[in-house]
Amino acid sequence: MPTLDPIVDLLSQVRRCRICAPHLEPRPVVQLSATARVLIIGQAPGARVHASGVPWDDASGERLRDWTGIGASDFYDPAKVSLVPMGFCYPGTGDSGDLPPRPECAPLWHGRLLALLPPDRLTVLVGQYAQARYLPGKAPLTARVRAGGSAGVFPLPHPSWRVQGWMAKHPWFAAETLPALRSAVAARLFAADG
Repeated sequence: MPTLDPIVDLLSQVRRCRICAPHLEPRPVVQLSATARVLIIGQAPGARVHASGVPWDDASGERLRDWTGIGASDFYDPAKVSLVPMGFCYPGTGDSGDLPPRPECAPLWHGRLLALLPPDRLTVLVGQYAQARYLPGKAPLTARVRAGGSAGVFPLPHPSWRVQGWMAKHPWFAAETLPALRSAVAARLFAADG
């Protein structure tokens, strides 16, 4: 039965979604609130997140929280941070790691979910799939991350263990990008508290 809260209703619909059932075991994972002024759009839940149902509940999430400077209590507070993956369910494993996010989720749900968020939010695009959908052109991930955030959008590489080699080759990321990201995140979170 519908409630009077459009976010509660929409999240309920998302969590009941089974559009990808022919391809995987559905268990949509998403966190959203109309007051969240930080939006993180990631790739898709991994196996650990699929099991727990908690977004970014893995080593990649620990690294992402460190990068953003958001403590776990704020990160998992939907009033402060919305967590919306490109694919809401664990896509399974392929030859070189997790498969790409299923293509059905973002076109079906993102427009409706993002329309409920504050327009002055900071959007963090984690990984190539989120950037391909939300940033114009076909620039490589490194070029997008190097260009930095603008107009409330911040592109990042995926924080999996593989990023360590990439970070060693690109020391500007830790020296310049992460401080700018933390500053942008803090401005949104503190503004939300004030």
